[in-house]
Amino acid sequence: MTDRPSYIGRFAPSPTGPLHLGSLVAAMASYLDARAHHGQWLLRIEDVDGDRNVEGAEQHIIASLQRCGMQWDGEITRQTERTALYEQALRQLGDLVYPCGCSRREIADSQTSLRGKQAQNLIYPGTCRNGLAAGKSARALRLKVPTEPHCIVAFDDRWAGHLSQDLTDEVGDFIIRRADGYWAYQLAVVVDDGAQGITDIVRGADLLDSTPRQLYLQQVLGLPQPRYLHVPVVCNAQGDKLSKQTGATAFDQGLPAEQLLQHALLPAARFLGLDLRAGSIDEFWQVAIPAWAALIRL
Repeated sequence: MTDRPSYIGRFAPSPTGPLHLGSLVAAMASYLDARAHHGQWLLRIEDVDGDRNVEGAEQHIIASLQRCGMQWDGEITRQTERTALYEQALRQLGDLVYPCGCSRREIADSQTSLRGKQAQNLIYPGTCRNGLAAGKSARALRLKVPTEPHCIVAFDDRWAGHLSQDLTDEVGDFIIRRADGYWAYQLAVVVDDGAQGITDIVRGADLLDSTPRQLYLQQVLGLPQPRYLHVPVVCNAQGDKLSKQTGATAFDQGLPAEQLLQHALLPAARFLGLDLRAGSIDEFWQVAIPAWAALIRL
């Protein structure tokens, strides 16, 4: 196992509800990777979307991590305390940003007419790139993606391998501040990771599709590009990703401390490909960290 002295990782949950098993898998993977590299593991609460935040969720998240023996380094940070950083990034982006007056329905309709059927992912056609149409008012702010040549972003994921995405054809100009005034996830997460010096991002594969946009933002903002590792996501019996929307419950709901190991930590580890034996939570981490290092071939 080789050290990477400058390693700084993070777990960045949104306080929209308690941590479910899928959240625990992501937290565990990021924690194990940081500890296997003898690095730092930071906790950041991504509460920038105020309408989705649930009262008491942050406290529940913190308590769940502590019950599982995961201790972060330094102070907890929160996106709601970092608005000035997002404003600064917006100013830095300058003419690459423009106001957009299009609704999701209008974007979907434009794709239906262009392609003859409804596209699964909404690709922005650039309607407002050269100015708002008469009678339209600004709803959101978008970031221009190069069109000539196409903006093709490639990266090597430590779990999924080499990946690439043509942002021009597959995404289009994307939102960095939403119509409701909240900062978009793409901008906030890139600015936060840059400000905290994050070197390695370990998270769920549901965010793989977002990574090229974040890499592009890092490039135009002049920020270092972290390494990425996206672990598989946990799904329910219907094949849907576990989430609040699909009825996922807290992984530790009703579990006394003595049952966390057998009914939460060990199942999460097995999902990540770690077949472990442990008699206590402390022993679990003692065997899990070197097992993770062997799994990802540190």
